[in-house]
Amino acid sequence: PLFLMIMILIKFSSRGPIFFFHKRIGKNNQPFNCIKFRTMHPEADDILLNLLENNLVLKEEFEKTQKIKNDPRITVIGKILRKTSLDELPQFINVLRMEMSIVGPRPIIKSELIKYGSSIKKVLSIKPGITGLWQVSGRNNLSYKKRVFLDSLYVSNVSFLMDLRIIIRTFGVLLFPLDRGAY
Repeated sequence: PLFLMIMILIKFSSRGPIFFFHKRIGKNNQPFNCIKFRTMHPEADDILLNLLENNLVLKEEFEKTQKIKNDPRITVIGKILRKTSLDELPQFINVLRMEMSIVGPRPIIKSELIKYGSSIKKVLSIKPGITGLWQVSGRNNLSYKKRVFLDSLYVSNVSFLMDLRIIIRTFGVLLFPLDRGAY
């Protein structure tokens, strides 16, 4: 029912598809289409190019984090979905397709590979996760360097107990988002 309600809200609140498919790099450097609910306007790529060309502060922010805190490309419903992380529910389809796991490092895009430096081989040795250490430790409030550190730390210490702790912390972040970096 939640899935269906979100689909209806997206469809009737803005034009464009319900789902967004984004090319990510998975285990053993294999690309896959990460599925999310669409949270941006259909012309988001054009808006981003315009923003980055005309605003040096936003360009610097985007180059550091691959995100923009008050992103004008995001729809009204998209803001709610991102704040609550409900935009990531369709990634369970990626789990069923065996491209992702429930817990793991964050799935990254090709241009981010270089930011991981010597840690990239380790991070890509396991499937990326819907949730992970980075997501429950502050998300976008953390530096990219800290994200790389947390993804590497997770891979070095992966265990059932660690996954269980992360899943429990994920429910805390979902139920009480406060300012935990979700945007």
